[in-house]
Amino acid sequence: MNYSGEAGLQYHIQVRPGDVGRYVILPGDPKRCEKIAKYFDNAVLIADSREYVTYTGYLDGEKVSVTSTGIGGPSASIAMEELVRVGADTFIRVGTCGGIDINVKGSDIVVATGAVRMEGTTKEYAPIEFPAVANIDIVNALISSCKEKGVTFHPGIVQCKDSFYGQHSPERMPVSYELTNKWEAWKRLGVKASEMESAALFVVASHLGVRCGSTFLVVANQEREAAGLDNPVVHDTEMAIKVAVDALRKLIKADKE
Repeated sequence: MNYSGEAGLQYHIQVRPGDVGRYVILPGDPKRCEKIAKYFDNAVLIADSREYVTYTGYLDGEKVSVTSTGIGGPSASIAMEELVRVGADTFIRVGTCGGIDINVKGSDIVVATGAVRMEGTTKEYAPIEFPAVANIDIVNALISSCKEKGVTFHPGIVQCKDSFYGQHSPERMPVSYELTNKWEAWKRLGVKASEMESAALFVVASHLGVRCGSTFLVVANQEREAAGLDNPVVHDTEMAIKVAVDALRKLIKADKE
C-alpha cells in the first residue's frame, strides 16, 4: 500500500528514489539539518514534512543526506524504514544525551557501541533478548574521528527510554519503583548516557541489513549534580556534528577502497 498516492514517494518523509545518498546523518531536531548540511557541498533542501527535514549534497564527491527524525524511537524507525526504501544504507545518528556514568561530563562526546532497549519501538521488531548494537565500522570511524579532534569521548552503552521526564523526575511517576531501580542498575553496569533513539535505530538497522551508529553531545549529567560535582551544562552540538561528518568521510573513503 502506498499512502502517498505516487509511486516511490515515501509517505512520511516525502522523498523519492534518487533524492538521498547512501549515507545519511540523522539528527533529532529538524532545525539541526541546515546546520549539518552546511558541511556538504551543494546542499539542497529536498523535503520538509512533519518532523522530517531532508537536505542532500556531496561529501568528497559522494552523494550524502541529512534527515531529522524527531524525538523518540517511533519516528526514528519510520525515517530509517523510508530512507532505506529509497536507497540509503549507512546512517549516523548525531544528537544530545544526558550523562549517567559519573565520569561523563557536559561537553564530552559519547559514541554508542550499543543501547539498552528500555523503550517500546524495538519490541515490535525483535524479541527483548536481541541486542541493540551499533555497526562496528561506524563505531570505529566515530572513535577515530574523536581521537583526531582531541575531544574527550566515551565509547560504550547508552540507555534509551520513551519518557524524558521519567528520567529526570522518576520519583513523581506512578512506576517510580521501576524507574529508580533500573536507573541504579544502569549506573552499576557502567552505562554512559541516556537518550531516546539509538535502540530503535540499531534494531531496525539489524532487521533491514543496513549500518547504523550514534554519537552525542553530553548536555549535562544529573548524577554529577546529585553528587555535588562540577556539572557543566552545554548545548552547542557543533563538535558532535563535526565528529559525525568526519566519520562519514572515513566510511566513504573505506567503501571506495
